[in-house]
This record gives sequence, structure tokens and C-alpha cells, in this order.
Amino acid sequence: MRAEQRKTWVALLSVLSNTGLVVGKLIVGLMIGSVSVISESIHSGVDLLASVIALYAVRTSGKPADANHPYGHGKIENISGTVEALLIFFAAAGIIYEAVHRLLHPKPLDMPLPGLVIMAISVVANVLVSRQLAKVGKETDSVALQADAWHLRTDVWTSFGVMAGLTTILAVHRYLPSVHIDWLDPVVAIAVALLIVHAAWQLTLDSARDLLDVSLPADEEVWLEDYISFPRAHVHSMHNLRTRKNGAKRYIECHLLMDPTLSVADSHAVTDEIADGIRQRLPGTIVTIHVEPYEEDKRDKAGDDG
Repeated sequence: MRAEQRKTWVALLSVLSNTGLVVGKLIVGLMIGSVSVISESIHSGVDLLASVIALYAVRTSGKPADANHPYGHGKIENISGTVEALLIFFAAAGIIYEAVHRLLHPKPLDMPLPGLVIMAISVVANVLVSRQLAKVGKETDSVALQADAWHLRTDVWTSFGVMAGLTTILAVHRYLPSVHIDWLDPVVAIAVALLIVHAAWQLTLDSARDLLDVSLPADEEVWLEDYISFPRAHVHSMHNLRTRKNGAKRYIECHLLMDPTLSVADSHAVTDEIADGIRQRLPGTIVTIHVEPYEEDKRDKAGDDG
């Protein structure tokens, strides 16, 4: 299966899974009157919207470059991840508002057991789907799929938190019926919201950085400098290394000072060899190498440029 087909398939799987969880959690939450379960349905609702955005992003970002988009459509994935993060912030604010309202106006929680069941289903579904999203996202370097995987992983931990709260409430109701413990439900909901905010902040940083054409990660740049600067016949030095990322594609530019007696064909062969080596390590990379004749003043300039 081609990379674009795999990305589309796993994004669709996330949409279907989140749709089922939203409906299930909302029904159970309203049935038992649990604000933490309802908050989880909102969380899954945001995940569903994020999954739909991710599905659109991976289908659109794979389009080839055209006259209006000569660098392709890859940044749609970064925009998708940023929008998803903003949506999570809004969802967290809604959860906190509802939880505080429930704390100020307590309401007994009936039948916690169905809430435990739907949370357990949510944990299993999100573990399985997030693994697929993370696997395909990493293999295809898809920002949108990796963002969606982070959403579902967060949902797993928040579901565990809700399960712990409901289990405590159920146990207290059964063995210590005189103890008032229903306040724990909205407190758990607030904790869920704070975890969501933390995940959203990290996602914002990861998704938005490439929109600003930030350089590639430090480990990748170190490797590039070492690889391009590796001693080669007729190549004297490298300078002006610039890198950025556009969706799953990396763009790398640099200048090479080469033997001025080398023919154009031979210079081209050297740059092709370097570009091929980079693409073997970083598949899908667009490499642009500017060749300059080696001279003393060029060497001094290269040293000044770093």
C-alpha cells in the first residue's frame, strides 16, 4: 500500500473510532449524570474533529506541487496540527467551566458502573488506534497523524483518571454510604482538563514551528554538516547551510567551494552523490547545492559565514 493510502486509511480509522466513543460516552455520561464522563465525551468530540482535520490534511498534503503551490501542499499538515491544538484549549476551558459549576452545585452521581465500562472501552480503542496512527505517522513523517496519535494517547490517560474516580465513588457508595464523595467526579474532570491543556501546548509548539520555517532538529543538522563536510576529491569546504521543513518534506540548501578546474558535468556528479546520500538518510528531502569556485577570498568568506 502506498504511503498516501496508508495515511488516509489510518486517519479514517481514527474518525470512525472517535465517532463511536463520542456517542457512547455522551449517552452514558448523561445517563449517570457524571461530569467527568461528559467531559471525556467532549474530549473525544475534539479528537473526532481533529481526526477529520487530519484526514483532510493527509489527503490534501499529498497532492503534487502545482503552479500556485510550487513547494507542494505539505504545510497543510502543520496548519492542521495547530488548529487541533487550539480546539483542545477550547475544549479544556469548557470542561473546567462545567466542573466548577458542578462543584458549586453538587449533584449525586448514580450508577457509576456504566461509566467504568465505557471508559474501559475507550482505553482499549484509543490504545489500538493511537499505535496505528503513531506507526504510520512516524513511517511517513506525517505531522497530522502524529498529532492525532498524541490526542488519543492523552485520551487514554484521562480515561484512566476518570475510571479511578468512578471506581472510588462506587466503592465509597457501597461500603461507606454516609460519606459524601460525589465532589470527586468534577475534581477528576478538572484534572483531565489540565492534562489536555498540557498536551495542547506541546502540540502547538510541534505543529507551529515548521510554519515559521524553523531549522531542522539539531541532531539532523549536525549529521548534515558532518556528511556534507566529509572530505571529498575536488571539494574544499561547505558553507551557508540552510534547512527547513514543509509537512513531511525537508528542504536543504548549501554552498560548496570546489576545484575551479572541475568541469560542469563532474561538479554536477559530485553534488548528485551528496544529494543521494542525504535522501538515503532523510527520504523525500529536496536538496539544492550551489557550487562556487574555490579561491583564497572565497575560503575566507566561507570561514566568516560559518
